[in-house]
Amino acid sequence: MAGLRGRLPSLPFIIMASVDSHVLIIGAGMSGLGLAVQLLRHGYTNSFELIEKESDVGGTWLVNQYPGTGCDVASHFYSYSFELNPDWSQKFSLRSEIQAYFRGVAEKYGIVPHVRFQSTVESAKWIEEGQYWEVTIKNWKTKETYVRRAKIVVSGVGSLSIPRKCEIPGADDFKGHLFHSAKWDSSFDWKDKDVVVLGNGCSATQFVPIMAKDTRKLTQFARQAQFLAERPNPIYSTAFKSLMRYVPFAMRLYRLKLYADMERDFAGFDVENGGKIRKQLKEENERYVKRMAPERYWNSVIPTHEIGCKRKVMDTDYLSTLHRDNMELISDDSVTEITETGVRCKSGREVKADAIVRATGFEVFRMLFPMQIIGQNGVTLNEHWDTHHQGSAQAYFGTCIPGFPNFFTLMGPNTVTGHLSVIYTVECQINFVLRLVGPILKSMQNPGRGLMASRQTVEAVDVKAEVAAQHSTWLQAKLNKLVWASGCTSWALDPKTGVNIAMYPEYQFMFWLRSVFIPSNDFLYDVLDKKGGKHTYRSLTIGGWKGVQQFVSTAAVVAILAASVVGMRRPGGVEGIARSVESSMRGLLAQGRHLVGVK
Repeated sequence: MAGLRGRLPSLPFIIMASVDSHVLIIGAGMSGLGLAVQLLRHGYTNSFELIEKESDVGGTWLVNQYPGTGCDVASHFYSYSFELNPDWSQKFSLRSEIQAYFRGVAEKYGIVPHVRFQSTVESAKWIEEGQYWEVTIKNWKTKETYVRRAKIVVSGVGSLSIPRKCEIPGADDFKGHLFHSAKWDSSFDWKDKDVVVLGNGCSATQFVPIMAKDTRKLTQFARQAQFLAERPNPIYSTAFKSLMRYVPFAMRLYRLKLYADMERDFAGFDVENGGKIRKQLKEENERYVKRMAPERYWNSVIPTHEIGCKRKVMDTDYLSTLHRDNMELISDDSVTEITETGVRCKSGREVKADAIVRATGFEVFRMLFPMQIIGQNGVTLNEHWDTHHQGSAQAYFGTCIPGFPNFFTLMGPNTVTGHLSVIYTVECQINFVLRLVGPILKSMQNPGRGLMASRQTVEAVDVKAEVAAQHSTWLQAKLNKLVWASGCTSWALDPKTGVNIAMYPEYQFMFWLRSVFIPSNDFLYDVLDKKGGKHTYRSLTIGGWKGVQQFVSTAAVVAILAASVVGMRRPGGVEGIARSVESSMRGLLAQGRHLVGVK
């Protein structure tokens, strides 16, 4: 049977294996840091550690240091719900302020002493006999390689952590500076230099306006136009900050407004029913672009694909930069070769460059690369995906993979949104993980108390294989009806299989619901009788009808809010809102019945 059943012999007098850490977290960026704080807030104060490859916390906001690095989500929402910050300087903050926020959170909650910096996880192997993970770690400062044993392993590395390699011929021959935007060469002074930029996504549109002010010539190559949206970025006044700090619930209400403004965009993602919304948004976008960009570039900056298929790019003075005499955007003549002095185009044109900056994305299709994760029966994570999903990464709730007990991925497959904040998503996943591993951690911290008393301990949890397969089928069926399947080229789609490995196909309040309503029968726990050494495999209750009632009373408010947002975007006005509320509440009650086994 799939899951845990049948994989361990019944050996007498086996007790829970001694481990070095109850929870080992890979990465001290936004995801790993958030989980560590919540472990402390839930009373798991000591036995966890974080493995971080850099010399500080912050993840992408520490590593990415290209000029103009910033966030496209308003800072009051791009922050933890448990640690609101009234002192953001502007609506969309820059890297240094965001990094300072995460560092402040780490210091406030005492996370830093738990982090092993300048270290990477090379492999993690599930040891069935002892039911723990054997994790091989390399310290890049001391060059030491060592092993830690952890009961639970959580990956918080994300999918945008490994820059794409340069695949253009001739890269090794270039005599100037050649680097990826995520690995910015701070030694390069671009003043009065010729610069070539490859790519036109979020990163490029942030640093190009800054570089273009001082370069002799900046030539940018773009393969596909992006939807560039207007982004007013007000500076917050002292009065506004005081309002956020001292007026009860003011910051919560502001966050709620920001959430509602972003969540309503999802109504346009439905291919069949969201056409009118997309048409309106596309027309608004086209009017803005034509107002801001020179006419000679309209065909290069006004996309022909469906709006929403790619996440919109915020305009940080990029369109106005196209008016500069030293700025050239090329969208109809791709780079085929890098030479010693620049690049050669398909047409034969050569462009000289002192530096080539690649804003060409990340290795999103090689999830958890280059770590080797080895689960039950010696099966690696990649082998599992090759066998069951033709090589495309898939996970139950983007978090659990069958055959890999006590292993969880934050920002895993199909957790990204095209319209909201990844911090919201990750906090939902953290809540989900803590609910699942609660019985295990309680057994370890209080072996003589609780549900299992002193005779039994909960050692592992795994999602059922058939349930994970059903989840993947449901996920892809939903995604096939949304804008990402409309035919555009998108990093969300695996180029080999066409499977959408990135996006979640519902409103984000529904993602939150799933982190609260966890169907108990979807999981098997390994429960060990310490006296007889006998393992039993069964589902444990993760909630109950009382919890369902409490949840529904709270979630009804959220459902009405979300339904209202949807209704405002749909024809029918109040009737549309009412239908959406009814549909949402039916979904809530159905999930509640499923949770407690009521048909």
